[in-house]
Amino acid sequence: MSPTPTGRLLGDDLVLTRTFRAPVDDVWASLTDPERTARWFGPWQGDAAPGHTIKVQMVHEEGKPWMDMTIDACDPPRRLALSALNEHGNWYLDMVLAESAGVTELRFTQRLTGTESVGEIGPGWEYYLDALVASRDGGPMPTFDDYYPSMKEHFEAQRQQ
Repeated sequence: MSPTPTGRLLGDDLVLTRTFRAPVDDVWASLTDPERTARWFGPWQGDAAPGHTIKVQMVHEEGKPWMDMTIDACDPPRRLALSALNEHGNWYLDMVLAESAGVTELRFTQRLTGTESVGEIGPGWEYYLDALVASRDGGPMPTFDDYYPSMKEHFEAQRQQ
């Protein structure tokens, strides 16, 4: 499989979109229900409320580590914003859903604290969002090797613009 990169670097924001033929509530559940997030990203546990910290397991990463994430904003079923701090830096994630005529678009944004790692970060989110699509469609899960390093140049080239 040779997936095509879709992400765009807009200033310090890495923006990726995916479209689903599904109502917004169903897509929202794929982003927030721990049984459904486990299918494409990893399960989470804790008290999910704005200002609270949850634990999220990164099941596709080496060692399947757990990471603390803070819920910065939650406006069901339209917006979820999360942040985290780990050995790879600060992570600021914003997921916005919009539905029209039974089709829901997910706009996923990571606010970067610098663009020097976008060549690694971009392919990672392409992989995870395609895993989300596969988990919803019942298709085969993607393989990370199809995303990195082949997509690295796409994202790094946007730093030059």
